[in-house]
Amino acid sequence: MSERRDRFAVFGQIAQDLVLRGDALPEPDDSVSVSELRRLLGGKGANQAVGLRQLGGSVAIVGVVGEDDIGERLVTALLHDAIDVCGVVRRGGSAVLVDVVDPASRRMLLEHVPPTSLLTVADVEASASAVSRAGTICLQAQQPGDALSAALMIARRADATVALDGAPEPEVRDELLAGADVVRADATEAEGLTGIAVSNLDSAHEACRWLLARGPRIAAVEVAGEGDLVVWEDGSAYRAHDDDETVVDRTGGGDAFFVGLVRGIANGWSMDRVADLAARAAASTVARLGGRPELAHLVR
Repeated sequence: MSERRDRFAVFGQIAQDLVLRGDALPEPDDSVSVSELRRLLGGKGANQAVGLRQLGGSVAIVGVVGEDDIGERLVTALLHDAIDVCGVVRRGGSAVLVDVVDPASRRMLLEHVPPTSLLTVADVEASASAVSRAGTICLQAQQPGDALSAALMIARRADATVALDGAPEPEVRDELLAGADVVRADATEAEGLTGIAVSNLDSAHEACRWLLARGPRIAAVEVAGEGDLVVWEDGSAYRAHDDDETVVDRTGGGDAFFVGLVRGIANGWSMDRVADLAARAAASTVARLGGRPELAHLVR
């Protein structure tokens, strides 16, 4: 049972992250000098898979990379991070995400996400044997709804814990919430899911209770720019964000929080300890450039 507890499958995006630190964010028809450039394995799915692996999990990812040189490099990077790539599909062009950050940690995101880089039902169904041993299956809600529904069916057959990140398409929202054990959303996603504008701790509590009433046993919602709230049946935990002076790039902070949440729950920890791990994972990630997590030090 403990072996299955440590097994995770992530359904989500795999992309190349191009991260630029500039003197300022560019204005229209203007240019800025870039002081640092990083090319990273990225995308929400890959970032979450890497983070779970760094926290000691055995991780398989189900996602799409291109039939181009970028796709080849992304698969190589996943293997370097000891991620099981049996569920990785090669087709079309790879997704590329550009993250431009200024000295004040403000950012601009540019996303090239070809339709072929999104999961299909066929992709998901082909991965069933590769992910069926996972104790926890993570669903990135930015993927198409029919693919997420297919992944949920696999999770149900495997009797796995289901962790949902983000706001799925309205057509599958109720189905996915009813099937999820854990759901996490940033402030914008939470409003899209619940219709509640999450502007403070009280509204975050309201949004979490709304989510819990639809099926999950644990809900986590961000209070934008302030902190993260985790609510369960008989309790809650709020963790404020670190001081802005420690923030380099907010990209990937939510992914890292989700990773800490999922890993701690799989460990069977108390929810206060789970919230601590999630907050530490997020704080560690936003203190460096780019969304790639570096979390192994949290379990040493």
